[in-house]
Amino acid sequence: MSHNTFGHLFRFTSWGESHGPAIGCVVDGCPPGYLLTEEIIQPYLDARRPGTSRHVTQRREADRVKILSGVYNNRTTGTPISLLIENTDARSKDYDAIAEAYRPGHADYAYDAKYGFRDPRGGGRASARETAVRVAAGAVARQVLGEGIRIAGALVQIGDVPVSRADWDWAETRNNALFCPSRSTVPAWEALLDRTRKAGSSVGALVEVIAHGVPAGWGAPVYGKLDADLAAAMMSIPAAKGVEIGAGFGAVRLSGEANADEMRMGENGPVFSGNNNGGVLGGISTGQDLVVRIAFKPTSSILTPRQSINRKGEEITVQTRGRHDPCVGVRAAPIAEAMLACVLADHKLRHRGQCG
Repeated sequence: MSHNTFGHLFRFTSWGESHGPAIGCVVDGCPPGYLLTEEIIQPYLDARRPGTSRHVTQRREADRVKILSGVYNNRTTGTPISLLIENTDARSKDYDAIAEAYRPGHADYAYDAKYGFRDPRGGGRASARETAVRVAAGAVARQVLGEGIRIAGALVQIGDVPVSRADWDWAETRNNALFCPSRSTVPAWEALLDRTRKAGSSVGALVEVIAHGVPAGWGAPVYGKLDADLAAAMMSIPAAKGVEIGAGFGAVRLSGEANADEMRMGENGPVFSGNNNGGVLGGISTGQDLVVRIAFKPTSSILTPRQSINRKGEEITVQTRGRHDPCVGVRAAPIAEAMLACVLADHKLRHRGQCG
């Protein structure tokens, strides 16, 4: 049980390390006949890739995807789809000085405790580099879902600065490097990130992702809950430390009356007075927008010296060098979108298999 596969009927297995020759994934369970080309996948990878602004790691990766199998004449064949992304700008020497050290906040110690061996170059499998192939798998999932389901993600808070929802515009997320849906918030975030990078520190973030057009009825009431699978998907993203759906943790402050999404009958079915449940009731979709928010911790790789220990058990001081994101949440929106797409594609096939 190596746990490198996500999903049930629609599933993908990722492979590769941050500083290996390549990373990739095998998408299995995709039905035949769906349009799929490298040109369809590439824009999603371009949105996530590093080196695109001063606010993210300056590692320069083209992230060009190659389809190796499972597609013929631009159509999926129903067989496993193998996707490859080459690593072209790894600088392993940046990690020579900390190869035997446990960096605070990283998975170094936990990996050693589990395996007794680890790849220190860029964090190996624990690196956010692995998320590129999730985005590629998510592009395949979007083809399975079809144009009727629209998925969008945005950064809604950096540090203690939340987004201004007064001028929220989803289209604006593609007009700035921070995936910010509010033009008026961008300058404050840029100033915060510039100060953080200059100080050699990092800051956390909150990402919101939604899916519009999901029909009612997807999911299952006990162990196949749609919201449970969404939470697992988002928590699998590196640096994720919290997930909420709908009102989420805010529901603690609501009364039963305030939290209940009252229903009336509309021309095309039920109409809800609100969406505190985030589009899921009893583990099954309601037909409302799915709304998921993910909290990301500050990047653990910082220039400020921190106390730690090494593999010999000696007490040391660690200072991480290399190229790192001052805020990992900046590139997390495309990843969260991809994981949402993969969960929904899986539940679409599972629902079709059970209910026809």
